Amino acid sequence: MPHLTIEYTDNLPQFNISGALLALNKALVASGHFEEVDIKSRAIQIGTFLIGTSSDNRAFVHVKLAILCGRSIQIKHELSESLLHVLKESEWPTKTHVQLCVEVQEIEREAYSKSFIGSLVA
Repeated sequence: MPHLTIEYTDNLPQFNISGALLALNKALVASGHFEEVDIKSRAIQIGTFLIGTSSDNRAFVHVKLAILCGRSIQIKHELSESLLHVLKESEWPTKTHVQLCVEVQEIEREAYSKSFIGSLVA
């Protein structure tokens, strides 16, 4: 835990997704709430999308952070803001309206299972 998912529209060819994933993971580590090895991130490119009633010159990046329940609303807000700050630091096109969003979701502890296989090589 946590699980981080970036969904982004395919009309952002300059979006450095690998760099963004690394920067977002580093922000989560810096928060002090997560161990580096526990962060699982992935990116999903969205080819079919609509923003409002048009997709012309419009794009979005939506980060979903799923964490175990029990953290205060203040901590969830701080996590959301820090991830949004990382997204804002990326290079964005000037002629495209890009919406950046971050959502923090809770996973019930009693419904989450985790196991390790193999050793961690540093």
